[in-house]
Formats: sequence, structure tokens, C-alpha cells
Amino acid sequence: MPRTLPAGRPLLVAAVVAFSLTLAGCGESGPKIVPVSGTVTIDGQPLTYGHVQVLAAGWRPASGRLDGSGRFTLTTTEPNDGCAVGTHPVVVLAGESINETTMKWHAPSKYADASTSNLTVTISGPTDDLKIELKSDGSMKPSKPVRGEGGSEFSK
Repeated sequence: MPRTLPAGRPLLVAAVVAFSLTLAGCGESGPKIVPVSGTVTIDGQPLTYGHVQVLAAGWRPASGRLDGSGRFTLTTTEPNDGCAVGTHPVVVLAGESINETTMKWHAPSKYADASTSNLTVTISGPTDDLKIELKSDGSMKPSKPVRGEGGSEFSK
């Protein structure tokens, strides 16, 4: 004869299983996201047009629009939530479509491609002063990594 549970028992069992799965981490997954904002300059002047994208491997890119001061705040899943912790390639998309056949580049197009930008950031904690420095001729000046508040750094 099959074994039966008392009335109401299946509901209790289902609740316990659901609670256990929640504790086991069946909710949100993915890397730790921390608030990140900063500035992009070109030849020492603020880049006032474009977007920054931080390309976290195996996860969503973080992106932020540049304002009139060259400032950006990164978004990954929620507005202004930041970027995944880790070292990631960066692109700066600063091409403006003038018409169907003409593009105005506010920064060299090499920075818009992860394979040619040679830009990376290391995010180890929240920061509001990440600095990304570009050159109008696309060259890379020798530099040491620049550390941001909270241990973030940018390197070329």
C-alpha cells in the first residue's frame, strides 16, 4: 500500500523546499557589481560625446554615456548600478552619424573596438574617479596603471 502524507503536509514540504532553494542561492547569480563612475579625456580635455563600455567576460557589458564634462556612470543591469569586479577590456564609442554615409569621430575609431583599443580597467571596489585617457592620434603613451578610489585602476 502506498504511503500517504497527512492533509496539509504537501504544502509544508513545498514551502520548506522553496525556502531551502532560496537559501542555496537560486536567486541572483553573476559577478559582484559595484558602483563605478569617472571621466574620459582626449589629449587632456574632456571627451564630451560618446559612450564607455566595459566588457566583462561571460557577463553583460557595463556602459555609460559621456556628459558635457566627459563624466560617465556605468550601468550593467539596473540604472547606475556599476560594473562587475575584475579586469576587463574597455571601448569608447565616440562616432556620431552625420548622415547615411558620413561618420564624425570624436575620438579615433580604434578605441571603439576591443581588439584595437588596448584599454583595460581593473575594478576591485566602488569608485567615482575612474580616469580613461585617450590620444587624438590613437597612440598610446607609456604609463603606469592609474589607481582609482576603492582600488580601481585603468591601464593602457
